[in-house]
Amino acid sequence: MSHKAGFVSLVGKPNVGKSTLMNALVGEKLSIITPKAQTTRHRILGIVNEPDSQIVFSDTPGVIKPVYGMQESMMSFVNSSLVDADIILFVTDINEKYDENDVLEKLAKTTSPIAVVINKIDKSNEDLVKEKILYWEEKLKPQAIFAVSALHDHNVPAVMQFIMDNLPEHPPYYDKDTLTDRNERFFVSEIIREKVFKLYDKEIPYSTEVIITAFKDEAKIIRISSEIIVERDSQKNIIIGKAGEMLKKVGTYARKDMEEFLQKKVFLEMFVKVIPDWRNRKNYLKSFGYED
Repeated sequence: MSHKAGFVSLVGKPNVGKSTLMNALVGEKLSIITPKAQTTRHRILGIVNEPDSQIVFSDTPGVIKPVYGMQESMMSFVNSSLVDADIILFVTDINEKYDENDVLEKLAKTTSPIAVVINKIDKSNEDLVKEKILYWEEKLKPQAIFAVSALHDHNVPAVMQFIMDNLPEHPPYYDKDTLTDRNERFFVSEIIREKVFKLYDKEIPYSTEVIITAFKDEAKIIRISSEIIVERDSQKNIIIGKAGEMLKKVGTYARKDMEEFLQKKVFLEMFVKVIPDWRNRKNYLKSFGYED
């Protein structure tokens, strides 16, 4: 029996629903999802295994013009995912205003099969969907176009079928029981970062990084120590909140999700640390996993 395996990269602008779509395709919550743009910062692999196939999905940061060193690293994750890709899903939002040129520049350099996925059609009408499909047929001439609502799992199986039809014959790249290339520490840090994105406004989420400084898996409990990194003292004060109330709220919500994810009781410690301009400092970007 032949075996199919390949890399499928999801690319698009920030906030078009790439992470929601990947989670729907993989059937697990691997990428954090918030209403704010630029939530995804790393390339995260989600692996779907069947007896005769393995699909390695790659969720990537939204394509932007980089301002910080961190954002340059984020765009290098996007570029490498396009180089590796056997299939590319270009995800666009039904309400995008045809200003995806940054993404199209990157797609112009690839020879891999491309499918356009028009997401969030639950927020639209049939005429606009038809108009968008015609636009992308002319603009990109992709192999396929899908109108989906990743949030409601509408038409997601059709995207999966396209992937299966175009997946090359290849032995599996990962062990068949592997779900992702990331470890538990990474997902625990992402859970905390998700809470920061959801609970704080303005520049706070974008100036924040989360580091897991200790992860001790004991018989009945997992003890986790973490640091929330910010760039200024004023941001530290906002993260902590009056009498520590905001930090406590982050910890409560994060611990609940961690216990669900890890299937074990969690003791969570959180500290807030100021590192000025960390988003432009190569040594910190490297230690935080943005650079090799």
